[in-house]
Amino acid sequence: MKEFSQLFEGVSDPRRSNAKRHNLHEMLMIALLSVLCGGEGCHDMSLFGRSKEKFLRRFMALNHGIPSHDAFSDLFNALDPKSFQPVMQRLLGDFARNLGGGFNPVIAIDGKALRRSFDKASGKSPLHLVQAFAAEARLVLGQVAVDQKSNEITAIPELLTLLDVKGRIITADAMHTQRATSEAVCARGGDYVLALKGNQGTLFEDAKLYLDDPEFSDNCQTFQSVDAGHGRIETRTALVSTNIGWLQERHNWPGLSAIGKVTATRETGGKQTSQSRYFLLSLPLDPVRFLEVTRSHWRIENSLHWVLDVTMNEDQARNRAGNGAENLALLRRMALNLARTEPTKESMRGKIKKAGWSDDFMLDLIRAAIQV
Repeated sequence: MKEFSQLFEGVSDPRRSNAKRHNLHEMLMIALLSVLCGGEGCHDMSLFGRSKEKFLRRFMALNHGIPSHDAFSDLFNALDPKSFQPVMQRLLGDFARNLGGGFNPVIAIDGKALRRSFDKASGKSPLHLVQAFAAEARLVLGQVAVDQKSNEITAIPELLTLLDVKGRIITADAMHTQRATSEAVCARGGDYVLALKGNQGTLFEDAKLYLDDPEFSDNCQTFQSVDAGHGRIETRTALVSTNIGWLQERHNWPGLSAIGKVTATRETGGKQTSQSRYFLLSLPLDPVRFLEVTRSHWRIENSLHWVLDVTMNEDQARNRAGNGAENLALLRRMALNLARTEPTKESMRGKIKKAGWSDDFMLDLIRAAIQV
């Protein structure tokens, strides 16, 4: 437990007087292990503790027994998420510093709402989180809570302070294609590939006209990929142009060094559809890597949001009081990272089941994080 307690150093205990009868670090460890084994809330934490009490006493004192679900609920409602957030970075350890081998790894940023965390009585909207996700490593690097979706834009600079972005590529959808975002990424030594749409009106129109004009195709590097399967053929064409001096004279976008376009054409059932997307780049990627980066951004949907909702049932979580929803969201992401860094190719659902069935496997996941 002394080794486990190192994970929770610096977490401020918000409890007072008799509420502190249960050891803070023991409660946090029980909570994390519970979520790692498929627990969904404070009731499950207490149930997990009672079911695994003999096992837990191998490394915990539990001087006052297993905390009740009310004790867990009161703790997480009052706990400051900012003091709890660094635990995620400690669990990641060297994994967070070696996300992509010898190339610029991608950190995808996107928002997610916890749909059931609203409070109709008080008019409190659902908790909305802006998250940073290491696309290649499939690890959550950090999260920041915002009041509503429109505040995502101002949350990114705060989120970036939690991350090491030097030598990494930040991707985001068009909502976050803002000067402040680009400046914040560049100031911290990172690069960006940002989707460009009509919210940057004249910049979007100028880039679109240039990339769509065949006359300027000689000024672009081009790459095409073709995938076939499941009754469809998908062709993706990537264009990158660094001939943007004229564009910078008009717009002076922070850190801009190239613009790009990806056209995806799908043929299925004798019908063909086509869609083009446009991007701002702070580094002159070759079109092969540019296409990889734009496609990898969507892993935040498939490898994070989908797993949280389908495997961990996050969309149905009803924590509403205080900081409970945000802190339990952090616990779910910590558990997800622990399972992801385990090297076997077992599915996420399989690893969670195995952690619940095998005490040794569950402890191995935590020990690996401490050793890192």
